[in-house]
Amino acid sequence: MSARNDVACVGLTILDILGRPINSIPEGGGTTIIDQIRMTPAGTAAGPVVIAARLGMKASLVGAIGSDDMGMLLESMLKRQGVDTTRLQHRTDLPTAATMLAVNSNGDRPNFHAIGATIMLEIDGPTEEFIVGSRFVHWGGVGTMLTLDGGRGAEILQKARAKGATVTCDFIAPQPGTLDAIKTVLPHVDYFMPSLEEAMAIAGTTTPEDTARYFLDCGTGACIFKWGAKGSLLATREGLKRIPAFRVDVLDTTGCGDAYCAGFIAALSKGRYVEESCRFATAVSALVATGLGSDAGVSSYEETEKAMRSMKTLD
Repeated sequence: MSARNDVACVGLTILDILGRPINSIPEGGGTTIIDQIRMTPAGTAAGPVVIAARLGMKASLVGAIGSDDMGMLLESMLKRQGVDTTRLQHRTDLPTAATMLAVNSNGDRPNFHAIGATIMLEIDGPTEEFIVGSRFVHWGGVGTMLTLDGGRGAEILQKARAKGATVTCDFIAPQPGTLDAIKTVLPHVDYFMPSLEEAMAIAGTTTPEDTARYFLDCGTGACIFKWGAKGSLLATREGLKRIPAFRVDVLDTTGCGDAYCAGFIAALSKGRYVEESCRFATAVSALVATGLGSDAGVSSYEETEKAMRSMKTLD
């Protein structure tokens, strides 16, 4: 009998193509020489699963890609990172989702996105059984998974928790139906982990306290709001605790939120307390910000712990 899977990351699976520094677009057919171009797995499921694998977890991706060259490339990159891709769906009717990011000298990253297959992920019986049997389930991209938002997703997460899984959840780029989708799954989520900015926008709140109260009342066990240079906020019914960010030389913040989720899950899986796990997640996120792309800066759990001991907070 095979060992239980550590974490199943379910949801958005995207190929990122990044270039830096891009401070302007050349006129006509002109060419500008830049320092770096990279391609990385990305999205609120594929981004965390790569970092989770680097941190030593048995990490599996449940997502959808196209049966095209970009999909083949993305899958090979995931395998090379140690990610289990056996439950990655290959669709013939849609291309692989991809994003082009023009990272400028200030770290801003205007981007162009082709939606593709990722929003049409479908989960069959054997895949559902695998997900609910994992120790951790990261539901990445609620509100953008057209076939899973609503009752189907909530059903899977309810079964996962009933089998003892810890469930985390994140969303990105909220759409008109995103809030309803979030409300449907939150009663089956242990840790809701969005950015504070997006959480406030979708809830229509103006303070972190009101935002935490809003989502806690929707049924989640706790909220962990990612707050950029201010760090993150751990919100429970007992109150809010801010976890300060670490001071690093920031090159690109692409994927830092996804890395935070992976770092939190990895630390929690090793028995760390929730607040300690948030601090470790903050270190993982900071390391990713020192390179280009969502998989930069992180090599292992032990190396991250070592780096964490030497980093200073921004406070």
